[in-house]
Amino acid sequence: MTPGRSPEPPAVRALFQQRVAGDDALLRLAQLRFAQAGLGAEVYADTPEQLEGVLGFAPSAPCLPVVHLHRGVDVLEARGRAVVAAFATRFAGRVAGLVVHDKGGMAAREGDLVAAVRELDAQLAERPDGPVLFLEYAAGHELGWFAGLAERLRGAERVSFCVDVGHVGIRQARSSFSREHPGLDLAALHPEDPRLPELVTEVQRAVRSALPAVLELTRDLGRIGKPVHLHLHDGHPLIAGLSDHFSFLTQVPIPFGHEGRRSLPCMYGPSGLAAIVVAATEACAVAQASLTLEIHQAEGRLPLGDAAGLFGHWRDLTNAERMNHWLSVLAHNNLLVTSALELT
Repeated sequence: MTPGRSPEPPAVRALFQQRVAGDDALLRLAQLRFAQAGLGAEVYADTPEQLEGVLGFAPSAPCLPVVHLHRGVDVLEARGRAVVAAFATRFAGRVAGLVVHDKGGMAAREGDLVAAVRELDAQLAERPDGPVLFLEYAAGHELGWFAGLAERLRGAERVSFCVDVGHVGIRQARSSFSREHPGLDLAALHPEDPRLPELVTEVQRAVRSALPAVLELTRDLGRIGKPVHLHLHDGHPLIAGLSDHFSFLTQVPIPFGHEGRRSLPCMYGPSGLAAIVVAATEACAVAQASLTLEIHQAEGRLPLGDAAGLFGHWRDLTNAERMNHWLSVLAHNNLLVTSALELT
């Protein structure tokens, strides 16, 4: 163990939600699989009533849940701050953190933002058992601006920051590619694009620039001495639609050979995930990092096995098996995280 490091490992959570249509048996399945994996929970909630419902199933051990609030909540607005304060007051002692997105216009109003966050911090400090607020990197700002904002808010003890490695990585890859190919957006390409065989080396060079950017931002935030929250998931700019929120075991199929394979690795893969986990643990030695596997996209079916009894009242098990498959992907990725933590 590195001298001066906290002896406690960082909290590891995964997305806890009902991914498909059905009844409460799906949440009981998630409850079982999280207990088997030893995972904490991060949940989505737009209203306090939604949060009350999911907290009836989400594990409170080995760590209290983190709550991702509606993406429309804007802490620059009084009503957005009121939403955060209301959740923090009602769920004090029951949740560890609240996550809200940054917004595209925040950089132009940095002074107003700093004042608003400090005001909110004072409200949150009124409840010592209340959650920490994490402002998530989501709007594509310059990474230096985001790190600088965190520095300006160093004294706001109940407000910290969230590194979404997908948002950071996709932005970095697109930015890196555009410097080599002005006027050509990496996100405009796709695996079947006839231009890709000529460009694939440059594409992958841009994709590989994602990891150093995430590591640098994580270290910058960690030096401030407050908890840092990380959303962990993989992806690739060539994937159509939502290009991240995938497993770290994902490969992107291509219709031609490249470096002996007909697929491309994503931004991080297992080794990149390990590097992120190690960097976060080392950077946040005083105030620990918390890690959430925020993996949405994992389609498939897996027989229910030991959980079949939860669905004795179901005639069609399709959605139960789809949910079970997604939960198995979370569990497999959790093994990658725990293996990485053994390196710290």
